[in-house]
Amino acid sequence: MAADTPYVPPVSDYAFLYGEAFGLDLVARSSGGEITAEDAAEIVAGAGEFAASVLAPLEAVGDQVGAQLVDGTVRLPEGFAEAYLALVESGWITAEAPASAGGDGLPESVRAGLGEIWNASNAAFALCWLLTAGQIHALDAVASPEMREKFLTKLVSGEWTGTMNLTEPDAGTDLGAIRTMATPNDDGSWAISGQKIFITWGDHDIAENILHLVLARTPGAPEGAKGLSLFVVPRNHVADDGTVGERNGVTTVALEHKLGIHASPTCVLAYEGATGYLAGELHGGLAGMFVMMNSARAGMGFQATGISDRAYQQALAYAESRLQGPVIGRPAGTPIAQHPDVQRMLLSMSSRIFAMRALGVFTGDLFDRAETDGTGALAEFFVPILKGWATEDALLVTSDAIQVHGGMGFIEETGVAQHYRDARIMPIYEGTTAIQSNDLVGRKVIRDQGATAETLFVQIDETIAHLRALSHDVAQRTADRLERAVAASRRATADLIGFAGSPRDAYAVSVPYLMLLGTLAGGWMHGFAVVATLGSADADAARLTSADFYGAHHLPRVHALAETVAAGEIA
Repeated sequence: MAADTPYVPPVSDYAFLYGEAFGLDLVARSSGGEITAEDAAEIVAGAGEFAASVLAPLEAVGDQVGAQLVDGTVRLPEGFAEAYLALVESGWITAEAPASAGGDGLPESVRAGLGEIWNASNAAFALCWLLTAGQIHALDAVASPEMREKFLTKLVSGEWTGTMNLTEPDAGTDLGAIRTMATPNDDGSWAISGQKIFITWGDHDIAENILHLVLARTPGAPEGAKGLSLFVVPRNHVADDGTVGERNGVTTVALEHKLGIHASPTCVLAYEGATGYLAGELHGGLAGMFVMMNSARAGMGFQATGISDRAYQQALAYAESRLQGPVIGRPAGTPIAQHPDVQRMLLSMSSRIFAMRALGVFTGDLFDRAETDGTGALAEFFVPILKGWATEDALLVTSDAIQVHGGMGFIEETGVAQHYRDARIMPIYEGTTAIQSNDLVGRKVIRDQGATAETLFVQIDETIAHLRALSHDVAQRTADRLERAVAASRRATADLIGFAGSPRDAYAVSVPYLMLLGTLAGGWMHGFAVVATLGSADADAARLTSADFYGAHHLPRVHALAETVAAGEIA
């Protein structure tokens, strides 16, 4: 099967998740009836058609040709500029932007579906919009009325794109070590000088202008992270009337040569007295930047789901057409998809992907209801889990996709290797898995003595009770497995809290704890699916098989990880 295997958007799964899986039309609930599950499924279907026809055909050429630095300007492969213009003109960017920023304000649960689709069809391309969306959220939170009019409106319309500028050669995760300087100009603007590295979509030729959101230090600022301020620095100067002028003092020094996402230009940018504008409070830069980072981290969960599903679809298509040797218990001429171990890998992939997809929708719904139903704490609790667990499991899914292809999977012409290469960055950028787990353990478990974690466990207990009420073998097995997994998770949480006075013990096992909760949450999502499926007049046997497989093959990881958490640091 070649790299041109057509992408099929998972519309039926999203229709199920929006309207049935959680026992109600969750889109109608969160939108006050303005949008229904049926509407949301139609939106996802429309995005899927656009992505399959416009974005997916560019994925392979993007990988093969990549971004190129030509005479100081980044050039994207042929077709990318036209695809971006089509995305803008189709209204997708404005549709996803929050209403408070001037967008259409689609619910977060619906944006989860769109995020998967953009990334499944073309992850390198989707990163442009992911960063722009994050900057929209940040400026919506901190920008002055003048800045909103001059800059934010252009992001929401899609006319301009946005970036996040944190990392420097000597300041990666340690933001307190940032040395880029901002000095005040007489007109109220600031002169930004320094170098930033690893800037995703830091330069390109597909939009009129780029807005860089830059963390910098000001004269006399406190040392460390508390002395950082946030600045909007346009690539090209912008006049008071909105006219785009000559290039600002921002130079693209180099493009990084990367393992994957080749069409996503990762830039080294030099700021040489570039004109910038303070966004938010002086020395309050981290607060604004973390709004953008939180948005991007949730987006990484959707990216993990999308890349995983694209790899799975290609592996499934190959396995269903490939004939290789006799298949145990099947007639001659049966394709390799029916080999017991190939079938295991395919089910392993699909059951993981459903868990990621469902948790993305569930987390989005929690954010949608945060102000009305008080679900904000649980929503924030799930952000590092979704980002960390989904991106780590995506490496397993994309690796299995290569394995299903056998030796052909290792050959670039099949295209499946690209998904593995593209996925490898996800557990690293927007905060490594350890950064996510440290946030989870330090701020969201130990700090509140496990109260939010217990809220999660109680809700899973309620799903277990619903499963117990169903007279079906899969429901009972799912209930048994979830019950044991929740008990192990409660023990692991207690062990973790017990390490409060021994921080090295807690942080040495923070990643295993995050993966434990992610795996548990995946089993919970399947539990919801079992209840909804058995309550339907037209039960989908494939959903039951998927849940049964996840419970038998993936959920037991919770018990092993709980033992790891209990051990603390071993050195």
